[in-house]
Amino acid sequence: MLPNYNQSVSFDDYKLVIYRNQPDGWVAEIPAIAGCYALMPTAEEAVTELASVFLLIEEEHRANGQPLPRDTAEIVHV
Repeated sequence: MLPNYNQSVSFDDYKLVIYRNQPDGWVAEIPAIAGCYALMPTAEEAVTELASVFLLIEEEHRANGQPLPRDTAEIVHV
C-alpha cells in the first residue's frame, strides 16, 4: 500500500524559468524539480511541453509514494 500522496500540489504552484537557448529555441524549467525542463522552438511551446513533463514526473512520484519537492525558488531579478 502506498503512503498518502499530497494531491494539492500542481503545475501552477511552481515558479517557471523561461530563457532563450542559443542559437535556436527556448527552455522552460521548474528549478525546484530535478529534470523538469523542456526545449522547444518557441517560449509558448516550451511552457506547454513543460506542463506535460511535469505531469510525467508527478505521476512517477505518485507511483513511488513520494511527494513532489516544495518550490523554494526565489525571483531576485526580473
